[in-house]
Amino acid sequence: MSEHKYPLCQGPDPAPTPARFSIPPGTIDTHAHIFGPPSAYAFSSARGYTPPEASLENYLALHKTLGGIERAVLTQPSVYGTDNSCMLNVVDKMPGRFLAVAAVGQDITDRELETLNERGVRGARVNIVDKGGMPFDGIGGVRKFTERIKHLGWHLELLVHVHEFDNLRATMNAMAVDVSFGHLGYMPTDNGIDHPGFKEFLDLLRDGNCWVKISGSYRITTSERTPYRDVNPFARALISANQDRVVWGTDWPHPTFKGQMPNDGALMDQLMDWAPDEALRKKILVDNAQNLYRF
Repeated sequence: MSEHKYPLCQGPDPAPTPARFSIPPGTIDTHAHIFGPPSAYAFSSARGYTPPEASLENYLALHKTLGGIERAVLTQPSVYGTDNSCMLNVVDKMPGRFLAVAAVGQDITDRELETLNERGVRGARVNIVDKGGMPFDGIGGVRKFTERIKHLGWHLELLVHVHEFDNLRATMNAMAVDVSFGHLGYMPTDNGIDHPGFKEFLDLLRDGNCWVKISGSYRITTSERTPYRDVNPFARALISANQDRVVWGTDWPHPTFKGQMPNDGALMDQLMDWAPDEALRKKILVDNAQNLYRF
């Protein structure tokens, strides 16, 4: 395997600091990944990166350090393609506390979808950004697939650059299920908050069929280190557009990030700037996530 073809990722900051605000009971981390030992869980040959091992034990230790995060939704990373076994084996170990968003192909059977649902899957992820994350024949194939998951109560999770997606609002409102977008819409802040694509994304949020994860702020900032003040107006605009459709996630262990790795405590502290009101933070950290994932 060539490191050029499958570049190695750095790991997370090994010394996370506690959050500087009280974490409300029942907080849900809605976006994280577990990477098991390669000897047990093979990576996809279509992947675009190679992550270091990121264990359940280290993930739980992070939650404890941050201030007592109790629940989580694991998201299938593109490096495993549609083999969800690593993630689901972790969910099996955490009944009632962990749920999942899986990656599936368009040839999956209805019975296989039912089995995933029984094991705690609550949504299907399509990653249009990273290699190996798009197992459908275009966005039209994705729309057809959403008809098959509607009865399960699932949603569609997309990783896209919202400012580069044509007809975003009409396309997403045509899906048969709600759509969740990762990493604040994944538009670099130097495009400006008045970028037509971001404004369309805000309108999509206001329509009420869409959700956004305020995660991965280091993926859109122009700053080299925290605090990422240039992200603040974007996060606030998303919350203001529809505070009932915003959830939060750590994006641990931060795969593919090439800059100075931020501390997870500093990342969580951004919520004090984005949602200074304690009741609003509880809505984002607990209530909204419970509604979307049906804990």
